[in-house]
Amino acid sequence: MRVSLIQFAAVTDTAENLEVVTGMVTKAAATPASQRSDGHLIVLPEGAMHDFGAPDLPLGPAAQSLDGEFVTALARLAGKVGATIVAGMFEASNDPDRPFNTVVVIGRQGELVARYRKTHLYDSFGYRESARMLAGDGVPVVVPFEGLTLGLLTCYDLRFPELARALVDAGADTLVVPAAWVRGPSKEDHWATLLRARAIENTSFVLGAGQSGPSYIGSSMVVDPMGVVVSGLGAGAGVATADLDPRVIGEVRRRNPSLANRRMPPAS
Repeated sequence: MRVSLIQFAAVTDTAENLEVVTGMVTKAAATPASQRSDGHLIVLPEGAMHDFGAPDLPLGPAAQSLDGEFVTALARLAGKVGATIVAGMFEASNDPDRPFNTVVVIGRQGELVARYRKTHLYDSFGYRESARMLAGDGVPVVVPFEGLTLGLLTCYDLRFPELARALVDAGADTLVVPAAWVRGPSKEDHWATLLRARAIENTSFVLGAGQSGPSYIGSSMVVDPMGVVVSGLGAGAGVATADLDPRVIGEVRRRNPSLANRRMPPAS
């Protein structure tokens, strides 16, 4: 299976973002058939539809439903290029001021396969995402794909290992993490360390697709179940591509059966 992580700097104009996404996805999917794997997964960052913007920018007016312009355009694009697309958006809720921070999975036929609403809102490092967004219910969302099972996370969720483990317990062996990882002291190190830790402790692939630009670190990367970065990017826009073999997961889990060896502490 081929995976491509799309890294770009989203703006607060959905039409402009769609134009950039269309060009980058089309280019990423244009690999000659002789070099293609059976399936192609293309992962866009958190906020690919519309950037967070300034901390006081209202996000309710930017939110869309799952049959709105953004998802409809992604569906057409997925069908055109024959790839499955994962992307972050702001999904309209019953609260006109606070949408959900949502990840959608669009299948290669243009169908909406899954939706995940971010569980852990980024109320940290002086930022309060909960002032502008609603949290999801925390129910693990897993998606079968080409011999793998994807588990969906979003950005700050990466700092909570119990959610990644719940996804793995639900069958995930590939954690997909769209992100807009904000710049700051040690933030690049945190991102890389946490991606690799989630891979090692869960003996799973981890796919971290981040926004670039002045506010975010970029640094998208594909990490294998041994914690090795097999493809990655720096701070600028680009595409990180890797071919994943599902058999690697079984091989690593036989050599390092930490999931099978897990012992839970007694209930208090």
